[in-house]
Amino acid sequence: MAKARPLWLVHNDASGSNDREALERMSEDCADYGLRVAFSTSFPTDDLPTPAMLDAADLDLVAIFAGDGTVNAALDALTGWGGQVLVLPGGTMNLLYHRLFGEMDLAEVLSKAGSGSLVVRRPGVITSPLGTAYAGLLAGPGTSWNEVREAMRNLDVITMAAETREAFARTLNDERLRCVEPPLGRPDGYPLLLLEPRDGSIEVNAYHAETTAEFLDQLFALAKHDFREGPHDHIGSEQALTLSGADDGGFGVLLDGEPAVAARATRFQLSTCEVDLLAMRTDD
Repeated sequence: MAKARPLWLVHNDASGSNDREALERMSEDCADYGLRVAFSTSFPTDDLPTPAMLDAADLDLVAIFAGDGTVNAALDALTGWGGQVLVLPGGTMNLLYHRLFGEMDLAEVLSKAGSGSLVVRRPGVITSPLGTAYAGLLAGPGTSWNEVREAMRNLDVITMAAETREAFARTLNDERLRCVEPPLGRPDGYPLLLLEPRDGSIEVNAYHAETTAEFLDQLFALAKHDFREGPHDHIGSEQALTLSGADDGGFGVLLDGEPAVAARATRFQLSTCEVDLLAMRTDD
């Protein structure tokens, strides 16, 4: 029998379905498929593994079983490392996981990782002064809808009602976000822009909940746990673009689901991931 490949597991107990039972089941699956959890980090309680820590442990594989926000932090910590990273679906959205593996389930991914049949990819990502988006970013006053989604996920009805009112008010009344270089879409901007990295471009989608019907559509998308499915238009495919609030002002951003604030007009650039990610073969 071939020797199991050791790995360092990063997880987040608060991420989606990533509870203790899921972690135990995933560890058992690793053992079934020729992988072995040698070290484990629970983020953010524990410090994330660094290249120096991994080299000292003589490990060349990290598995991240968490949501997109934890994946973002872990990949940032591993920038420039010479090993490989296996992103696993341990969160609510798992957008980067689906980018790498499509609809492949966890057991199948672990099986292919253990047999060595996955390939290495360095996919396109979005870089900016705010950080790197591996899955995508949302920007504008409409990012307030994320608070509604979080309240729905936590089954907090009172907070959900309050945040829904706030999201309606901000979407209707706050200054809109414009794509100024190159100029894309409406000159007066939008309440929410979604930027998604691809290997050859940044795909730009504009969201516009402006009528009662569109607000209801947005709430229905939230009920399905993905406010990105709300009413929107595709307005461009770019290598780089600059977003600005009113009078070159600031705006809110969700970077792989984590909140940030752009203080002024900000440039977003297509770049290449600086870590080797395992992914399915294109012919799978």
